[in-house]
Amino acid sequence: MDPGSTQLQQAQLAAILGPDPAPFETLISHLMSSSNDQRSQAESIFNLCKQTDPNSLVLKLAHLLQLSPHVEARAMSAILLRKQLTRDDSYVWPRLTASTQSSLKSIFLTCVQREEAKTIIKKLCDTISELASGILPENGWPELLPFMFQCVSSDSPKLQESAFLIFAQLSQYIGDTLIPHIKHLHGVFLQCLTTSSSSDVRIAALSAVINFIQCLSSSADRDRFQDLLPAMMTTLTEALNSGQEATAQEALELLIELAGTEPRFLRRQLVEVVGSMLQIAEAESLEEGTRHLAIEFVITLAEARERAPGMMRKLPQFISRLFAILMKMLLDIEDDPAWHSAETEDEDAGESSNYSVGQECLDRLAIALGGNTIVPVASEQLPAYLAAPEWQKHHAALIALAQIAEGCSKVMIKNLEQVVNMVLGSFQDPHPRVRWAAINAIGQLSTDLGPDLQVQYHQRVLPALAAAMDDFQNPRVQAHAASAVLNFSENCTPDILTPYLDGVVSKLLVLLQNGKQMVQEGALTALASVADSSQEHFQKYYDAVMPYLKAILVNANDKSNRMLRAKAMECISLVGMAVGKDKFRDDAKQVMEVLMSLQGSQMETDDPTTSYMLQAWARLCKCLGQDFLPYMSVVMPPLLQSAQLKPDVIITSADSENEIDESDDESMETITLGDKRIGIKTSVLEEKATACNMLCCYADELKEGFFPWIDQVAPTLVPLLKFYFHEEVRKAAVSAMPELLRSAKLAVEKGIAQGRNDTYIKQLSDYIVPALVEALHKEPDTEICASMLDALNECVQISGRLLDESQVRSIVDEIKQVITASSSRKRERAERAKAEDFDAEEGELLKEENEQEEEVFDQIGEILGTLIKTFKASFLPFFDELSSYLMPMWGKDKTAEERRIAICIFDDVAEQCRETALKYYDTYLPFLLEACNDENSDVRQAAVYGLGVCAEYGGSAFKPLVLEALSRLNAVIGHPNKLQPDNVMAYDNAVSALGKICQFHRDSIDSAQVVPVWLSCLPIKGDLIEAKVVHDQLCSMVERSDMELLGPNNQYLPKIVSVFAEVLCAGKDLATEQTASRMINLLRQLQQTLPPSTLASTWSSLQPQQQLALQSILSS
Repeated sequence: MDPGSTQLQQAQLAAILGPDPAPFETLISHLMSSSNDQRSQAESIFNLCKQTDPNSLVLKLAHLLQLSPHVEARAMSAILLRKQLTRDDSYVWPRLTASTQSSLKSIFLTCVQREEAKTIIKKLCDTISELASGILPENGWPELLPFMFQCVSSDSPKLQESAFLIFAQLSQYIGDTLIPHIKHLHGVFLQCLTTSSSSDVRIAALSAVINFIQCLSSSADRDRFQDLLPAMMTTLTEALNSGQEATAQEALELLIELAGTEPRFLRRQLVEVVGSMLQIAEAESLEEGTRHLAIEFVITLAEARERAPGMMRKLPQFISRLFAILMKMLLDIEDDPAWHSAETEDEDAGESSNYSVGQECLDRLAIALGGNTIVPVASEQLPAYLAAPEWQKHHAALIALAQIAEGCSKVMIKNLEQVVNMVLGSFQDPHPRVRWAAINAIGQLSTDLGPDLQVQYHQRVLPALAAAMDDFQNPRVQAHAASAVLNFSENCTPDILTPYLDGVVSKLLVLLQNGKQMVQEGALTALASVADSSQEHFQKYYDAVMPYLKAILVNANDKSNRMLRAKAMECISLVGMAVGKDKFRDDAKQVMEVLMSLQGSQMETDDPTTSYMLQAWARLCKCLGQDFLPYMSVVMPPLLQSAQLKPDVIITSADSENEIDESDDESMETITLGDKRIGIKTSVLEEKATACNMLCCYADELKEGFFPWIDQVAPTLVPLLKFYFHEEVRKAAVSAMPELLRSAKLAVEKGIAQGRNDTYIKQLSDYIVPALVEALHKEPDTEICASMLDALNECVQISGRLLDESQVRSIVDEIKQVITASSSRKRERAERAKAEDFDAEEGELLKEENEQEEEVFDQIGEILGTLIKTFKASFLPFFDELSSYLMPMWGKDKTAEERRIAICIFDDVAEQCRETALKYYDTYLPFLLEACNDENSDVRQAAVYGLGVCAEYGGSAFKPLVLEALSRLNAVIGHPNKLQPDNVMAYDNAVSALGKICQFHRDSIDSAQVVPVWLSCLPIKGDLIEAKVVHDQLCSMVERSDMELLGPNNQYLPKIVSVFAEVLCAGKDLATEQTASRMINLLRQLQQTLPPSTLASTWSSLQPQQQLALQSILSS
């Protein structure tokens, strides 16, 4: 910068920070300017002041706050001061002199006393809380708490409210600092809640109490506040009695927060509290908003499973009352003509906000409390609704059934007959909205109670839906019947669906030609789903259906038909996949021509075609395989563009008054993170997720053919491993990682990688693997953690020894982290199981959550196995580090799955590292021997397999254990149910291990006894991998005329020949081709060398069909 302009700037700063207040006030007003230029210029000057002279700047702001006559200027200076005192990049406090610091603190406290404008007091309290949260813990503001206690006990409601506003925030930020004052605070809270006449003060006190309770970690401390609960509830009821519903709603929102975070605080007075809330919900004189909040409170308590499991199930009388309230809300519906005309999508024509809250809450209540609680209540209340004369009541009962199905699925499946009768009975109802609701219920039940519903009731449900498709007077009913066919067939096997296809497909073809667009759309999605579920059985309808579909694709091209065209694409691509490439090939070319021309046209941003087209292209690729490659250059550019969409995000502070404007019809989803509220446009996220899924599809389908695109796709997807706005985007990015590596590796191996070699694979792997490890470290969702471990495992398999030591180190460190996190989640669940109201239903849910953890452990086992197989002995130092994490998994208190995984990891080490693994035998073999007789068959299988490995590679280290090993194996082999499906794998592996002992430790056993036992177990037929090993071993023993195998006077020869016969008759399953041909040679030798009498008796011991099969094999 030239010296002239620097001087100019210094002069400007001097003026702004000088004694005359005017230039500074101008600067602040420019910061509030609506003109972007003026505002950004003011911002850069403000930041310059802050850099050069932070003391003068904050004092100027403080004086403005204290003295300016303009409300906006005072408000702005409070906001700016808070920003400067927030502990982030803009924090100036440490740069201020002691005297500035002390002036600021005293000005703030003076302002609290003097300021009259309510909005500014709130902002001022925010600023004070922000500063205090940074300096109070180190005793940097000793005057503050005495000042606040003084305000609370003053007779000024304004000061009382200000103090409580600050207490509430300090409890959130630095609750620990307030805990020493717990006694004093308790008295103050009680005093104000019970005696203050100002509703503002009571609400502020309520907020402070609730925030304070949440910061108390000890339940004893929380219990001291139990006696405030009646006064807290009185705040609410008094507001309602005096008609101050806005105040009541604030109180309800605070109590809902308490119910969500500290539900057990309410436990002792639960009956009174929930009773009051239900009274509010039932009071028809109150505003809807108030009643909805009271319901929200009760539902929040029911949902607080992690903190108070089972608590609400102990109050059946309340659940029944709440259910009745929600049922009544469903009656708030009008028969709007727009519903019947079926011109538009608005299915909710005539529905009120009561209706939609009732609907949503029934769903949440059922999911929170489960079927054992809700189904009895529903069975008690719904029949009266179904028997009543009013259509609204029938409608309500059917809607309720559909809403509770997800949460009550297990119990409803046990009572399917009753449920299906209730619904199908209404298919004939005179009112079309009731028929619609019945169809809607069948659709929902097909999803939630499938596949049981499909298997048991297809013969009643499908004909009923087919009949409903004939309701030409009511197109909305027809369309809904078609979409219920979609729900039904999604959970359906081809054998159930096929007998109905003639009827269903012909009806859907009639609907395709209907004048109403929504009916056509319904028919298209149903056809697509039916084709998808019936697969090759759909071929016979192909020639009838495809011309209609192509006609819609070509002709539906004005704006009002966009959705129709999009659904036609979906349908064509699913039909093509169902019938296969040969049947579809000719039409595929035409369809792709249409898609290519659409792809080139300008589409509006909200056009659904884009996302449907992305999916249709990917299905066409799956159907056509490598024949699709020529189209990739058309498909990829827009696909990458969709995958790179930036999420449309609006960020506001969580407590800001202006809710994110949801007036745009684009659905905005809001999430609250810390003190920020984030609004995101969901349509953008869905398109992005679809695109990422499709990229994954192409890489998976085209393998090395995808190579040319890797350099663009990898940098697009790798950053999305940490895309926390949308799970689907992360899942797709995760699944794509190994596919990209595999594509690169295959292309290099097949020499089609444009001259690139292993260095390229290493570069790609160096980019992908660390990114996956880092994303795994931050992943909040257990299921996605498991997928990430799975993807990482595949990447390690593909990259192999291209991984360097530091990458292996980071993977191992992350595995430790994952094991630790998973164990602590399990511990928290175990704690939950100790809660007072814990019951069987909670136990069920807990079990399901723990099964997710097993998936994580499973993947850990897999990835460690891969690392051991890849790096062999050089991985052992890492294995040693991990042993303190793995050893606990052998414990009796662990699940069978964890024990199995721990054993498999040791098996891998013993098998891959051979003699370098001998040092572990002392530690692990006692566990392994014990596990051979575990009650779980998978654990037994892993353990006996491990014994076989140790017998093969253990040499003298295994010798001392041979006899114990034999007795353990004997127990598995001699078990009465050894050949049941559950046990056969363990049995086969035990037989294989016994064979290894015979082979490698014959001098330590009584072989004349053991070898024949082994032979008597053959052939093995369950574990096809072990079968090939064992039968090969048998072959080698016969080839070297093993005396103990053949037995005295060749007495076991007939058994050997019959084993050979069974193995050879089973085709390629039980032996490799090489082993089979050795067996045939041995049999031919025996034919030539054995005395005819021995030969004849051997043959006669075989079953007739074995004799025939052997003769044909030997003579060929």
